[in-house]
Amino acid sequence: MMILQVLLVDQVQLYGVCHPYIYVICLLMMPVTLSPKIDMLCGFITGLLMDVFCNSLGVHMAACTLLMFSRRYVLELIVNDVDRLNEQISLRTLGPEAMIKYTVILVMLHHFSVFMLAAWSWDHFGYVLLETLVSGVLSILFVFGYNILKNR
Repeated sequence: MMILQVLLVDQVQLYGVCHPYIYVICLLMMPVTLSPKIDMLCGFITGLLMDVFCNSLGVHMAACTLLMFSRRYVLELIVNDVDRLNEQISLRTLGPEAMIKYTVILVMLHHFSVFMLAAWSWDHFGYVLLETLVSGVLSILFVFGYNILKNR
């Protein structure tokens, strides 16, 4: 996913506000059974690799670590029995409603933190929100497309 992100998706930017990040699919679909430390380490390493490829000075590393930190809490809010999720998270294991909530919350959190850290100023807050919304919607569509293709 990271190679696809760097070689293909990063080259497509629509009107300067659409920057979908499909590499988050790997982080979102990780098994729940991993320890929180492993989750955070995976997020850290994934973000670090993206920073190396994109030359973004820790923006992706911070956003991915935040995503993986928040993931367990978001799951606990959305799913009543998190313990039953012993495999990878997918549309089949969560169900459509919970999967939509899970994906939207975490993708928007990740994208907002990436764009806010990249802007590094509250002066561009409106533009950051626009980037987050447009890029987040496209990334969410990629997540659901991946899930649908994987379940077939």
